[in-house]
Amino acid sequence: MPMWQNRIPMILLAASSVSLLSPLAQAQDKTTVGFVTHSQGDSFIQQIIEGAQSAAKDLGVDLKVAQQSGSDPDGQLKLVQNIVNAGAQGVATSVPGESMARSLDDIIESGVPLAQYNLLSRAVKGPYVGERSTESGRILGKMIFDKLGGASAKGKVILGNCFPGLTVLENRGRGVEESLKAAPGLTILGPFDVKVSAVENYNHWEQLYAANPDAVALVGLCAPDVASLGKLNAANGDKFIAGGYDLTPQNLKAVKDGHAYVTLGQSAYVQGYLPVALVVQAIKTKKPLPVGFFNAGTQVVTASSVDMGNNLPKITFEQLQTISASPDATVEFYKPWAKTVAGADALNGMQPISAESQ
Repeated sequence: MPMWQNRIPMILLAASSVSLLSPLAQAQDKTTVGFVTHSQGDSFIQQIIEGAQSAAKDLGVDLKVAQQSGSDPDGQLKLVQNIVNAGAQGVATSVPGESMARSLDDIIESGVPLAQYNLLSRAVKGPYVGERSTESGRILGKMIFDKLGGASAKGKVILGNCFPGLTVLENRGRGVEESLKAAPGLTILGPFDVKVSAVENYNHWEQLYAANPDAVALVGLCAPDVASLGKLNAANGDKFIAGGYDLTPQNLKAVKDGHAYVTLGQSAYVQGYLPVALVVQAIKTKKPLPVGFFNAGTQVVTASSVDMGNNLPKITFEQLQTISASPDATVEFYKPWAKTVAGADALNGMQPISAESQ
């Protein structure tokens, strides 16, 4: 018997349509899928959860959500184990540490399908849904590079990473640096650890800028950075170019107000919806999920242009703000895409796992 089956269940946070049922009650009800996340309370993570909830509704399953406030691998693993022990027939989880891999593989080998999203381990024998991380970094770096003047650009660029050591974020950072190095006059500082909580994140960026007031650009790799950098830029006369990740309402406001230049989305809705669709397909077909990579897509947003990727309709910045602030509007916007991954179509588009970092 795998060690995870002996764990004592922890308290779980239920999604709006979810009740915490005994395994017997679950067997008599709908299929139950677990969904486990890091960074509880983060706006970007909430968008992922809303995608997962939408998939559960479309596919007729119950969704049980468990969250932890940080990114501790042991804490995340316990939540996954507990949600499976409670009777979930499948589970989707982010993987914030390689130490989780062996136990997650035990769960998969026991017959419970498991999909990864947002943060991955290549040692896990299940599929992963996320962005092409290095290419995403190249795109962000190229946007900053062009804004600074291209190959003739000069000055310091400060790079921040809220979770140093995580593969996806390290890949992003390498991609950013690759693009910026096309300008010999740019000096890249970092990446520095800027933490993930909103207060700590702002404080770390403030300290970095105070130490380098001549910096021409500050670039973050995580969800809270654009909002922090926008606030910092506004407090200092908008003297630097700010860029980073995710289409949260706070980040979009910083871009709209002119305090940040660009923010890249990584299709939060897709990262929530598709892992649930994959797990449900495996449960219904009783076939194990293959190891592979599903590209959630990269979205590029400035105040004057919006590219949502995934063959989604063209929209204005104002429409994007509405979508990002409204779960119902998001569901409606993504309906054409969601139809393409319904049922047996969920496995379409799978690439080798190596494509994630290309």
